Amino acid sequence: MTVESVSAETFARESLAVLTRLTESTRADVSAAAGLIADCVREDGVVQAFGTGHSQALVLELAGRAGGLVPTNRLQMADLVLHGGDHPGVLDDPLLERKPGIALRLYELAAPRPQDLFVVISNSGVNSVIVEMALHAKEQGHRLLAITSLAHTAAVPATHPSGKKLVDLADVALDNAAPPGDALLPLPAGGAVCALSTLTGALLVQMTVAEAAAQLLASGDRPPVYVSANVPGGFESNLELERRYAGRIRRTAS
Repeated sequence: MTVESVSAETFARESLAVLTRLTESTRADVSAAAGLIADCVREDGVVQAFGTGHSQALVLELAGRAGGLVPTNRLQMADLVLHGGDHPGVLDDPLLERKPGIALRLYELAAPRPQDLFVVISNSGVNSVIVEMALHAKEQGHRLLAITSLAHTAAVPATHPSGKKLVDLADVALDNAAPPGDALLPLPAGGAVCALSTLTGALLVQMTVAEAAAQLLASGDRPPVYVSANVPGGFESNLELERRYAGRIRRTAS
């Protein structure tokens, strides 16, 4: 790729092409993923969403946003401090995600119920805390939806002692179609620029939520969805819906 071809226009063209292909290639997997979410909602479960690094953007896309499902909960490393009583300095450790036992603590702090669905998001699918969370969720009998890059995870070795990757543990896996390393535009002297997985991941999340809502409507169930808190009555309406899941979903200023 030449210097001239690394541009806003090139990224827009290339990323839009991937998004278009994704809408067709993942149709069956999105339907299966939506089935997991719809079943969870029908069973009075909560969607427990977890990711680290920039995958947290997709957790926020799923959990607690306007137009999204109310029974969703965000799991994050900060829970160790916010709910687990750890000193804030623990989050300064750049290797925290590689320490064994962290996912187990996060799971215990969330106190999920058996009918809860876990959605674990990781571009590489090999991060230790990601695999540990997926393993523990499956050991506890939860269904597991993964959002990952199949190209990236196939290109790197497993790092968890189990030898497993996220995709190996999922009941359904959605491929975000991001290239190994995530960046889309190669640079002339090596390396690449402009990550793709947030765009494709957000598309997959919203497609899945839309299909889950469709499946709930088809079975006569009303999807419990958030109204924007910035429209009249929205905040009050959301509080009423949240009462059904009191103590099971966390909504903080962050």
